[in-house]
Amino acid sequence: MTKDYYKILEVSEFCSEQDIKAAYRKLARKLHPDVAGNSEENVRRFKDLNEAYQALSNKAKRADYDTARRYYNYSSTTKKRESVNNATNPGFESKRKDEEHVAQAYSKEGLRFSWEEILSKYRQHSKQTAKNTSTSTQPKRGNDIHTDVEISFAEALSGTTKVINMLQTHICPKCGGRKFANGTVCNICNGKGEISEYRKFSVKIPAGVKDNSKIRLSGEGEKGLNGGANGDLYIIVHIKAPLDYKTEGLNILKNVSIAPYEAVLGTNLKVKTPNGDVTVKITPNTLNGQKIRLSGCGIETNSKVGDMILTIEIQIPKNLTQEEVDLYKRLRDSANSKSY
Repeated sequence: MTKDYYKILEVSEFCSEQDIKAAYRKLARKLHPDVAGNSEENVRRFKDLNEAYQALSNKAKRADYDTARRYYNYSSTTKKRESVNNATNPGFESKRKDEEHVAQAYSKEGLRFSWEEILSKYRQHSKQTAKNTSTSTQPKRGNDIHTDVEISFAEALSGTTKVINMLQTHICPKCGGRKFANGTVCNICNGKGEISEYRKFSVKIPAGVKDNSKIRLSGEGEKGLNGGANGDLYIIVHIKAPLDYKTEGLNILKNVSIAPYEAVLGTNLKVKTPNGDVTVKITPNTLNGQKIRLSGCGIETNSKVGDMILTIEIQIPKNLTQEEVDLYKRLRDSANSKSY
């Protein structure tokens, strides 16, 4: 590993939580860039100090770090541990091989890995080894994989075709996920146990598709093992909702704004629909919240078509001129002078 947190904090690996806190406080005062200077080296040392404290002051993280540290250093202590354990623990040989594989993978000259990476790789290796031991010759279906695609509201209405370029990861065909082949690190996956490649898919999205719908491409998921079937690829469709539309079944709901004088006198509005622009007649004395139905201008699917339903919103003008204010006052005075 690149960093030994115990050495950075200048404490023993068997120290208590209180020792770690005390050591951190002491070194933090000493190494703070405001005290030690703002050089690149001092900033790096202070950053490493905080990183070490974050890992060792947390019980769970410290346990994980100790595990990674132990297995990383395994190659230097293998012979000594073998002599003690082979005679007293019949099950030690299997565990020793697991540890040795991990040590070999990470102790090559020039390689540097974080403790989280080492811990993750060890757990993956141990899990895969246990699985391979019990089911190494049984057919295994590949895992299903999922990806997302975003389409516009118009594309959702009319249908579309999207080309998806996605990175797929499969278990290495040579080592079967074990990371090692013929006693050495697998040269196909470089000890990862899996390989990744980009693949393009042309996906037909039907008209009237709903948000969060799933489209399944059979057999396009992860590859199966030992003759097992491939998994499936599920594409989750996300519809980018327009700001001025909502849907209700096959119907499209839209709010349209008009001025007070248009509500009183009537007007003609141009409205965009899936069938193109439509001119809508607003009759005199139209009320706020009044609805107008445009038949056949909704979502079309399976030989069925919905409507577009307009809701009238009478928009009160802002930033009136003095002339407009005077006109509203005259309307008010005129209304107040009427007798009922």
